[in-house]
Amino acid sequence: MPYIADLHIHSKYSRATSKDMDVENLSKWAKIKGIGLLGTSDFTHPRWLKELKEKLAEEEYGIYSHNGVDYILSAEVSNIYFKNGKVRRIHNVMIAPTFAVVDEINKVLSPYGALDSDGRPILSLECERMVKALRKISRDIMIIPAHIWTPHFSLFGSNSGFDSIEECFEDEAANITALETGLSSDPPMNWKLSSLDRYALVSNSDAHSPSKIGREANVFKEKVGYKELKEILEKKDKERFMHTVEFFPQEGKYHWDGHRKCEARLSPKESANVNYRCPHCGRKLTIGVMNRVEKLADREEGFVPENASGYKSLIPLVEIIADALGVGKDTIGAEREYNTLIQRLGSEFDILLFMPKEKILEKCPPKIAKGIINVREGRVNILPGYDGVYGKIEIFDKDGKKDEKQLTFF
Repeated sequence: MPYIADLHIHSKYSRATSKDMDVENLSKWAKIKGIGLLGTSDFTHPRWLKELKEKLAEEEYGIYSHNGVDYILSAEVSNIYFKNGKVRRIHNVMIAPTFAVVDEINKVLSPYGALDSDGRPILSLECERMVKALRKISRDIMIIPAHIWTPHFSLFGSNSGFDSIEECFEDEAANITALETGLSSDPPMNWKLSSLDRYALVSNSDAHSPSKIGREANVFKEKVGYKELKEILEKKDKERFMHTVEFFPQEGKYHWDGHRKCEARLSPKESANVNYRCPHCGRKLTIGVMNRVEKLADREEGFVPENASGYKSLIPLVEIIADALGVGKDTIGAEREYNTLIQRLGSEFDILLFMPKEKILEKCPPKIAKGIINVREGRVNILPGYDGVYGKIEIFDKDGKKDEKQLTFF
């Protein structure tokens, strides 16, 4: 059975996160989703680290467990510093093999920021200096630049990033082996840059509430240990790293350019035509991921590197259910139907990824079954997200909302 990993989330100690982001709820939702390996998140925060040490049991080197769910020690930091005439704001995910290594990491990082201020602390530390310092602690530490295209806080961000990995990490660039694509980009967008061919492209949820874990994830052929995971990413082993689970990137909240206050949503071509200024108020547009990718790309759309892992674009099951029922995704009706399907048919990923089409048609309510199949086959319409506003997805055509009278069997 495939082994699904979400390596980047947040705890209840990060800003703007649910109070339910604790170990118990994370384990509960990992089982509901069908996630085998979950990043702990936020190991730099002392109170969260204390809880992790109390509640996680070591299974093997680098792998811990709670209530039947595997965990790997991870954290995200915000590196903010001045370099080459510009303030840089880069988010990086760190993955460590043991609590002893985590303790050493926290000692090294503590002079550069208040680790107890937020689950994702701000560090006045250059990326290359951080990588060098962490590798002195342990060569088994993994550093993965987070959501690399997000405009405000990322490696290639249009507002505060760099134009290349080498420019950011200098002589430590060779020690970066994986990149997180983020919600607003997918592998085909990243394949347009030949400079990224040597990196494994990973996808993670960056979840701030338990129900959001797994909205992006990584699918491995079978269960992996810590050193196996590191080796798979270093070698870009597409036999063992089968594919990523992706948002439709248009749904990401920074896919197109725009100005949220004026509700201005523009494609890269449209924003160029208005000199990257809001057509309503004249202020600078937030330049989105698609625009930034096109600026740095040296390939046409459609190129697939020889050793690239695959990808599958999905929409969370509760959103499909809500659209089928004609209700909000946070309503009691959508939640009730979601829980019923999970109890009867298995985990969310079992239903969305692995269940045969014939069984979906047999076991799911007709409208919901149609929605799942539409998403699997990419037959959706999406109004792209922009400037912090998520895109809007239409799973059914306009007439499709009326063609089944019976929306539920249960």
